[in-house]
Amino acid sequence: MTPTRSQPPRPATKLQRQLADDNGAARPTAIDAFKLARRWFLAGRRIDMSALADALAVNRVTLYRWVGSREQLLVEVVWSLAARTLELADEQVSERGPGRVVQVVVGFLEAVIASPGMRHWVADEGDSAMRLLTRRETDFQRRLIDALQAILVEETEAERLALPVDLHEVAYVLVRLIESYVYLDLITGEQPDAQRAEPVLRLLLR
Repeated sequence: MTPTRSQPPRPATKLQRQLADDNGAARPTAIDAFKLARRWFLAGRRIDMSALADALAVNRVTLYRWVGSREQLLVEVVWSLAARTLELADEQVSERGPGRVVQVVVGFLEAVIASPGMRHWVADEGDSAMRLLTRRETDFQRRLIDALQAILVEETEAERLALPVDLHEVAYVLVRLIESYVYLDLITGEQPDAQRAEPVLRLLLR
């Protein structure tokens, strides 16, 4: 009986090699660390690097090599959520021109203020949160400015918005306004309320 000729095994893809080790058990990766940290943040749980390393069954050295510092990990987690929140706010707008910008910013503010993760983070680590999201080195603020500036440019190029000032400066002011309402409790002791920002925004963008 002629033996069946077996086909040579196909080389594993990079993803397959990353997903499984020699014993077939899943290997944690930097992406796993990021996703777990994001789940913890959304649940209002403090992102503790030792606990995160234990949950992933890796040592702290490996975790820090993957994600950098705790601060760097927090910034990336919060930015991933902020970017998606901004997209969702933009998808739900009903106006164009200045109205679109107002609705995007107010919608974004409402979602951020209502987020359990942000509420817990600001309540527990308010000074650190403000510093991380506004400091130049973390790049969070610049990314948010760029995202809002892109909307301003789109509306301007469509001739639905005509502002007599530099759009980058407008985007910067919008971000600072967002920050002032998100951290209102820390700054003045008042409860954050996104609706308070709407008349200010309409005045600014008219």
